[in-house]
Amino acid sequence: MHSRGSKVGMVTVSILAASAGGAAQPDDELDVLPAMTVASERAVIPPNLPNPTASVTAQDMENFNVVNTEDALKYAPNLIIRKRYIGDRNSIVSVRGTNTRQSARSVVMADGLLLSNFLGSSFGFPPRWSMVNPVEIDRVDVIYGPYSALYPGNSIGSTILIKTQMPKTFTVDAKAQGFSQHFDLYRTDDTFNGHQINALVGSRFGKLSYLFTADRLDNKSHPMSFATLRQSTTAAASGDTLVSGAVSDRDQTGAHRVVFGFNGEGVDHTVQNQFKAKLAYDFTSTLQAMFTVSYWQQKRDSRTETYLRDANGNRVYSGAVNIGGRHYTIADSTFAPSNGDDERWLYGVSLRTRNPSGWNYEAVASLYDISEDITRRSASAAGSGDGTVEYGDSTGWRTLDFRVNHQPEHRVGGHWLSFGYHYDNYRLKNRVYNASDWQSETLTTLNSTFSGKTETQAVYAQDAWQLHDAWKLVLGVRYERWRAYDGRRTASSSKVSYSERKQFEWSPKASLEFAPDSNWLARISVAKAYRFPTVSELFQGRLVGKTLINNDPNLRPEDAFSKDITFEQFYTNGALRISLYEEDVRDVIMSQTNTITFPNVTNIQNIDRVRTRGVEISYNGKNIFFQGLDVNLSGAYNNAKTLKNDNNPDSEGKYFYRIPRWRANFLATYHQTPNLGYTFAVRYSGRQYNTLDNSDNNPDTFGGTSSYTVFDAKLTYNPHPAVTLGIGVENLTDERYFVYHPYPGRTAIVEAKLAFN
Repeated sequence: MHSRGSKVGMVTVSILAASAGGAAQPDDELDVLPAMTVASERAVIPPNLPNPTASVTAQDMENFNVVNTEDALKYAPNLIIRKRYIGDRNSIVSVRGTNTRQSARSVVMADGLLLSNFLGSSFGFPPRWSMVNPVEIDRVDVIYGPYSALYPGNSIGSTILIKTQMPKTFTVDAKAQGFSQHFDLYRTDDTFNGHQINALVGSRFGKLSYLFTADRLDNKSHPMSFATLRQSTTAAASGDTLVSGAVSDRDQTGAHRVVFGFNGEGVDHTVQNQFKAKLAYDFTSTLQAMFTVSYWQQKRDSRTETYLRDANGNRVYSGAVNIGGRHYTIADSTFAPSNGDDERWLYGVSLRTRNPSGWNYEAVASLYDISEDITRRSASAAGSGDGTVEYGDSTGWRTLDFRVNHQPEHRVGGHWLSFGYHYDNYRLKNRVYNASDWQSETLTTLNSTFSGKTETQAVYAQDAWQLHDAWKLVLGVRYERWRAYDGRRTASSSKVSYSERKQFEWSPKASLEFAPDSNWLARISVAKAYRFPTVSELFQGRLVGKTLINNDPNLRPEDAFSKDITFEQFYTNGALRISLYEEDVRDVIMSQTNTITFPNVTNIQNIDRVRTRGVEISYNGKNIFFQGLDVNLSGAYNNAKTLKNDNNPDSEGKYFYRIPRWRANFLATYHQTPNLGYTFAVRYSGRQYNTLDNSDNNPDTFGGTSSYTVFDAKLTYNPHPAVTLGIGVENLTDERYFVYHPYPGRTAIVEAKLAFN
């Protein structure tokens, strides 16, 4: 799985702490385990990349539990995917000094098509993983940091490149999975079940190859959010309804509170369907065109439930209540349900040359279209009546990329050149209406609208110069010209239009590598990068509970100066990587409360300076200690501090939001026979904070951010070369842990796969 080619090729070995087995299976195992034949062996990662990397292949993914595409990265070094349940639409990448709300700091692409949702930067704007069917994945590569000029400033955290497969011969692949989660918290003690079915068929006829995939997921989550109120100091009145069932608890700051039930997203029932088609045509042995279309559709329903019962055992959802002799008022909207419908389309076309040396050219265009996005919300716990309906269609993005690469004939003294142009345009249009019947979408008056666009054009150049047999210098520069325009906001009868903004920045990059032989290398890399504000950060205000989160059309771009020193040692059966890094980011864009104004204002703001210093260690090895045992392990220390924050001085010197100080993963697969394997894994995340001032001193509760140790396991059995059976468990010890929302409890996963080629 991990190999370091000649110095003409890739300079960085892909270190995986996310693979089951750490390396490809032995040849005799490959003969019996079904695998798709790939038409092109071309790696996803460009050669001479000056970044640390990690990789996982389709064969690796067979050995651990994978349901959704983002699961491929669950054991990657110093990386966490915030996935709250199977089918979660808000799975965000956290890596190094980037937290689980800074979604615009990770670039995610599939076959060169942009999946990153840069309409915003929060839990509501994750990468669109669902446009890739897990069964079609060939490999996933993680690139740490913004050290390559080939990628935009959004790569401050990481760049994730997904490569999918194209078959040479007729191939059929079908997989069915069932999962069941037990979850108990407060007065919820229940089992939540789901299933997924996906299929793939493809072949090649002469110069034409095709691949079709389909996927259907049906799952119910555990409760995501809970209705709470601070413990009352007011005595109950005679007219208050006496209720039972409330749970006394302490919030993330240690304050006493009362829990009434689960609300908000509640138990999320999602039914998702995905269809995808890819066509590739080889004009010559070195020139290929590819067309991709992917469709994803979802129906979602959020069920809420109250724990409160009156004297007759009836459910109580709202009003003035008496709990333990104290008065509480529960708003009508506390247990309001919601539902919605979504449709997304991704179109892509590419033209690439694949010459082994000399010049290569690449052109890629993509369009991501949100054709339907409807969220219906009730104003109360009633099943019908007043509410709101929100429309987010006519939203999406389009991209265009041209790249030219040159590989010299001679290694020493040679220059590997890369030049390119990038264009992207993001458009946002959001409308919220009041409705007399929220379920039937009977609209009455306009509530609010938000709209706007951003556009980025970039040109870049990078030169990898082999100075000497052991020394390589990589220099690059990226010029980005950004524009925000057509920003408008309407609330009730007032309308606001925002002026057009333009800005450009230069981002130089430099890396020096020393590799005296094929066994080890050392590399130092430095880079500047700018992450420009997204459409919603500039133009879209929103309501969170009863708090108005305002936008800021004058946000400055994030300004990052990143440094990395990496050492890699290569063995006959594995590889070791040690990386020391520093990310120094000025004008960090985050939602926070400005505490120096009165009254306090919560909005999207620039935090003056955040610095993260850390170290990563990862190792992958095959046949460790004895034949058949493959091991991957990684550990990371992240010291992320807010150094300067004029709008919230109490946060200065404190640990930055949701960056755990320690992360570690361990994954081992033992292949007892070529047909039978066992996998055991551990995921660890240390202390982190859900507030900038670190005032949340009670992390192991709803609203807190826990440290956690989670154990996973899977048994994989191949009774026939075309059949794979799996039984797995996630969160084996049923750990109850939180990143604001509770993570899943113990989850059993069973699967069966048929593959013929």
